[in-house]
Amino acid sequence: MGSLSDLIEQYLRDLLGKSECIEVQRRQLAQMFRCAPSQINYVLETRFTMEHGYLIDSRRGGGGFIRITRVNWFPEPDFLQTLMEIIGAEISGEGMAILLQRLVEESILEEKESRLLGQIINREIESSSTMEEEKDELRARFLRTVLLVLCGRGD
Repeated sequence: MGSLSDLIEQYLRDLLGKSECIEVQRRQLAQMFRCAPSQINYVLETRFTMEHGYLIDSRRGGGGFIRITRVNWFPEPDFLQTLMEIIGAEISGEGMAILLQRLVEESILEEKESRLLGQIINREIESSSTMEEEKDELRARFLRTVLLVLCGRGD
């Protein structure tokens, strides 16, 4: 059996499978899963981010709610710009893995391409003489360049 966070995530994903946007109450979710509301916050902050393809709108208080909306990246005209903004100036190895998985889910990359990209970029970074604190920046540059080329916008 998975962790409590996995169960909460799966419950929310099941709801999102039926609708692009859901509204739930943090307190009710916490009661349903017999956990503190902070556990719900943790799941939202780590598993329903923009990198994962979600927007979160949250209102606190007695009548508060959490609105989770699945963001459709493709074929949005500004898809590439959105992707570059998500990558930003630096991206962690975990962040890159999440982003590549989302590109697979959106049928932009095949699973094999995603794994290959991740492995090549990580190997290049690990074999470089780049200082540890600069590796996320280098990873972002590699990822942006490769995705621009794949999308036909690279030089």
